[in-house]
Amino acid sequence: MKLRHLALPLLASLALITGCSKETSTGAPGAPVSAADTTPIAAAQALDVLAAQGKGFTAGALMSANPVYVLFDPQCPHCSHLWEASLPLHSKVKFVWLPVSLLNAKSTPQGAAIMTAANPVEAMTAHEKSLLAGQGGTAASASIAPEVEAAIKANTVLLDRLGATSVPYVVGKNLGTGEVVTSAGSLSTEALGKLLGL
Repeated sequence: MKLRHLALPLLASLALITGCSKETSTGAPGAPVSAADTTPIAAAQALDVLAAQGKGFTAGALMSANPVYVLFDPQCPHCSHLWEASLPLHSKVKFVWLPVSLLNAKSTPQGAAIMTAANPVEAMTAHEKSLLAGQGGTAASASIAPEVEAAIKANTVLLDRLGATSVPYVVGKNLGTGEVVTSAGSLSTEALGKLLGL
């Protein structure tokens, strides 16, 4: 009986978590960061740095001049929820999804499989449905091209330099104010649209 009383507050606190962080991860964190890579990225510079250094795939309004970057771990269920929430906005927003490796050994291979798929949007949709269904996501080979693995490690370093402690991490521009905006954790479609000034 006492265990049930202890479990209820714990379950309630877990329901409030909207992102996956290094502290909540179950595996090894991403690549170690060298001293030269630790320079913090100011919010005002985040879009330019991600455009120049981030590697991922594009979904949504491909011709949009205002990309929104989402750093995500393929093993993060909160990232899956954000992917689902972003789908109704694909006609208005160009999303660039940048895989990182924070949570476990599957993160890098699955990120590589999605990035290098013939149709990354379809691959991501199938992956996220599998992950949300409790099936673990896309089956991916541990054999990864060195340049793809390096890109995912570099994305993970960018996440650290942005000062983010959890994924998903969104960086975009609010179309109403013109300001760079960031958000850690999953958002509803409505909240994501509001963040971006849609």
